[in-house]
Amino acid sequence: MAGGVGVRVEELLASAREGLDRLGPAEAAAAQAAGGLLVDIRYAALRERDGTIPGALVVERNELEWRLDPQCEHRAPEATGHGLRVVVVCNEGYASSLAAASLRLLGLHRATDLAGGFQAWRAAGLPVAPGAAAQAP
Repeated sequence: MAGGVGVRVEELLASAREGLDRLGPAEAAAAQAAGGLLVDIRYAALRERDGTIPGALVVERNELEWRLDPQCEHRAPEATGHGLRVVVVCNEGYASSLAAASLRLLGLHRATDLAGGFQAWRAAGLPVAPGAAAQAP
């Protein structure tokens, strides 16, 4: 918006979430068990400190669209098609909403995110693989 004032981040987030069927931790675990792909976009320091969700694909946010677009030559092998159920996971459930909305723009019409992010997953007592920091002597 050249010279104009854009929207506030809260408005951007609300707009992104309008099209998402956000999942709670138990729903995300069920989606994963049914063949959905959990995608952890947290940066390395958080994964090392807090751990990871077993079976989740780790793709840092700055690479997400390239790795998940089924038509991109840089896609991850797990990016099998536009109908894939993708559940984006960030730390607390904010960045993941924006990321999931971006994936929907790429045609991944079943992309959504985990409400509350990794922290909600962990608080729900769901499985977490320890991060490198927790494994250090």
